[in-house]
Amino acid sequence: MTSRFPVRRPVYMGSRGLAGPFPLGLAAAVFAENCRFCGGVPGPCGPRMRGPQIWKSPIFFCEYNQVVQLAYSDTYLNDLVLYFATELVGSHIYHIMQRNDTRISEFLLLGLSEEPELQPLLFGLFLSMYLVTCTGNLLIILAIISDTNLHTPMYFFLCNLSLCDICFSSTTVPNMLVSIQTESRVITYGGCITQIYFVLLFAALEDFLLAAMAYDRFVAICHPLHYSVIMNRRICVLLVLGSWIMTVLNSLLQSSLVLQLSFCTHMEIPHFFCEINQMVQLACSDTFIIVIVMYFVAGVLGGGPVAGILFSYSKIVSSICAISKGGKYKAFSTCASHLLVVSLFYCMGIGVYLSSAASHNTKSVAPASVMYTVVTPMLNPFIYSLRNKDIKGALKKFFGWKI
Repeated sequence: MTSRFPVRRPVYMGSRGLAGPFPLGLAAAVFAENCRFCGGVPGPCGPRMRGPQIWKSPIFFCEYNQVVQLAYSDTYLNDLVLYFATELVGSHIYHIMQRNDTRISEFLLLGLSEEPELQPLLFGLFLSMYLVTCTGNLLIILAIISDTNLHTPMYFFLCNLSLCDICFSSTTVPNMLVSIQTESRVITYGGCITQIYFVLLFAALEDFLLAAMAYDRFVAICHPLHYSVIMNRRICVLLVLGSWIMTVLNSLLQSSLVLQLSFCTHMEIPHFFCEINQMVQLACSDTFIIVIVMYFVAGVLGGGPVAGILFSYSKIVSSICAISKGGKYKAFSTCASHLLVVSLFYCMGIGVYLSSAASHNTKSVAPASVMYTVVTPMLNPFIYSLRNKDIKGALKKFFGWKI
């Protein structure tokens, strides 16, 4: 199919004549303006004819290469512009296509060790710890629910903490056990995002619950006469509900930011679960916004509860020092278990990130993360039950043992 039209002036291509941005199409049209045309076929010709001339195009639209080939003037500059424009636009399109194709479907969790002979040992160890975690925390929940004497603010928070520990361990350990058993380290993209969401949720929730428990001990020791008024049922429910709402919103925010990241060919995560820091390091797109959000959230949602715990215990210590020697032991025993759990949780968490920052080795983070994601939830029931006569008495009642 050919097109015929009088060559009164050069014919301009559109702004996307080179399948590229507007400036490149405009530059090509400007250089085409300087070309001279004389007849219906390409090649040299004589003096310019008077009147309109007819140009026969072998295609159905004005294409840049065809226009340049029909010119009898020097087309060196046109060829040069075409070459650089093609290289520039081609590279631009390639990067866009590469970015759009980064919606990968799966990641590879490297786990704690790739040695085949260690896999049965890891499976047995983590299965045992997970069963102990679930059994111990479930027993505490059943003991508190079954005994009306334990329906107090302190045990209400403890019940929620035990539930949080079960969920926290269930977010990471079962997937790891399945991976070891099936010898498949693959996790889907959706599964990875879901795991990030729940890890962020329950880690932050435990942080808030520990702060609420510290506030409860502060009121009980520093304001014992007003304890029942201050820590009423409505306040306790609002504290737990507010903790859930804030942690859910935080998890939604950070998970949605992870969804905006683009990932290239490197899909190996040197961890036994999908952690947000590892995902950000794997991304090949701009991570400035999500890093800023992560630091801001860590400062507000992490630093706020820590500041509340430190303030509560500073007041508790000053109050204990002011009472008699016999009352000091009794007052301290009421918050010793909580203080031990707080120290264990924060020391483990801080130690993980300080060790990884100091060594600059991403593989060292996974073994250290076991301490606060698996070991701490497992030890919490022992800490609260072994030193607590009320919990032990409630468990004996529940199982029908003689007290």
